[in-house]
Amino acid sequence: MGRGTGRVQVDLPKIVARKDQVVQQWRSAQEKKVQQRKSLHLYRGQARFLGPHQISVGDQVLGSERIFINTGTRVDLPLLYGLDCIDYLTNASIMELKELPEHLLVLGGGYIGLEFGQMFRRFGSRVTILQRADHILPREDADVTEELQKSQEKEGIHFLLNARTLGVEKQSGRVILKFEIEGRSQTVDGSHLLIATGRRPNTDDLGLEEAGVQVNKQGFIQVNNKLETNVPGIWALGDVKGGPAFTHISYNDYQIVFGNLIEGKSLSTDHRLVPYCVFTDPQLGRVGLTEKEARLAGQRLKIGRIPMSSVARAIERDETAGLMKLVVDATTDRILGAAILATEGGELVQILGAVMLAGAPYTLLKGAIFIHPTLAEGFWTLMEEVKPVNG
Repeated sequence: MGRGTGRVQVDLPKIVARKDQVVQQWRSAQEKKVQQRKSLHLYRGQARFLGPHQISVGDQVLGSERIFINTGTRVDLPLLYGLDCIDYLTNASIMELKELPEHLLVLGGGYIGLEFGQMFRRFGSRVTILQRADHILPREDADVTEELQKSQEKEGIHFLLNARTLGVEKQSGRVILKFEIEGRSQTVDGSHLLIATGRRPNTDDLGLEEAGVQVNKQGFIQVNNKLETNVPGIWALGDVKGGPAFTHISYNDYQIVFGNLIEGKSLSTDHRLVPYCVFTDPQLGRVGLTEKEARLAGQRLKIGRIPMSSVARAIERDETAGLMKLVVDATTDRILGAAILATEGGELVQILGAVMLAGAPYTLLKGAIFIHPTLAEGFWTLMEEVKPVNG
């Protein structure tokens, strides 16, 4: 590297101000577009259904043949003894912190917990992440998440896996979290607690029962493959309907509804390919099936896997943490899924997603020319490592 720097200092108020500036910039741009559309009227307030095609917003009553629900989700608080007696952080409130936590306790080893945990560790906080499952990101393959955990542990993040939380309390200004691992009770204390255990839909105050809109036991709105609810003329989009909870899914939901209603298409969510990324460093870019999902489906597989330490560009950048993994249908040679844990994993995995959209075999990339030196050049080695697996 050959370069020295002085002590890095974090000015959290300036970071929050920068965040607010970016958010306001995007928000004001969208509001300006709304104002420019003379046929578009924005009502601010609590909306509730009065009937299948009628809602109230404050003192106003509005009716429409078509209603679209996109109210999103909020943090799903765990049933944890003592939680209602202490101050805790959520994904929203942690973004407003002006003072750096001395020791941040994170309840949950999912996307939110990992992203904020690493961010505040790099800011200078001590960070402990408690995860109930036996590995972080439990929906992902263990070989991928173990590599991600190792890279975060090298930065000083402490993980407590198989941890069942029992209760929380405040003592002398400290947060005391009680938990057990394999039946043995333990405690950990910190200055702040972040709740990152899941999300719940914003449906409980919409008056959906007045419209007859069906929800499941978790409160998510039930839709068909065209995003229609059980009530004709009412659609649900985004996180409020369950499924993958990503901004780009909400936008694709809009594309489906717009295409069907305005452009006369027949689009659906069937076989929708969903790329996503966990924005840690390294990033975990994902698309399609995991290996364990493909095995559960009973498919014959080929698997390719290489460490990022085998990629020339990663070596040159001294960013070799991570791996590339490919899951292939052994019968057709089509890519079923991929995981790229790398500096630009989110960008890289979308190249493989495009091949999947085209329905092309993975061998298409075996003879491709990749720019040297780039991270994508690692695909050449990855394709060469694809081999049949047993079981």
